[in-house]
Amino acid sequence: MAEKKLDDLFYDTLKDIYYAERQILKALPKMARAATDPKLKQAFEKHKEETQGHVERLQEVFEIIGKRAQGKTCEAIQGIIAEGEEIMEDFKGTPALDAGLVSSAQAVEHYEIARYGTLKAWAEKLGHTKAVSLLDATLKEEAKTDDALTALAKTSVNAAAEKKAA
Repeated sequence: MAEKKLDDLFYDTLKDIYYAERQILKALPKMARAATDPKLKQAFEKHKEETQGHVERLQEVFEIIGKRAQGKTCEAIQGIIAEGEEIMEDFKGTPALDAGLVSSAQAVEHYEIARYGTLKAWAEKLGHTKAVSLLDATLKEEAKTDDALTALAKTSVNAAAEKKAA
């Protein structure tokens, strides 16, 4: 077996997040349809557009490293999305649905933040300067989305779930 190095790990992880982003693109419209809070619906729709940009940036990173853009099944994102689908099913029509959707979306964001942070650090180490800026742009958008979800939860979604349930 050939010795694996950081560039192999970088490529492997890039395939992982590429797969994840494409799965997220499929999940976001379902989450937007399930959400009852108009601001939450809007947040999911906005993030779907951003996620399309993330996929395009990843395709650019694949080009930079001279590899074909391809995904590799990501068990982690499949599990996170499955949990989100379970929340949509189990809490449909209840006051807690939107709070559960925010929680699921933040699990996705935290996974992405971890992946993009790691990929950015590795791209720096490997000298992929252009890839660093692309990965950093996505990392910043993911963090901004996470912050927006936190604010939405704190200002309306969690309180609405609690009040209606009381």
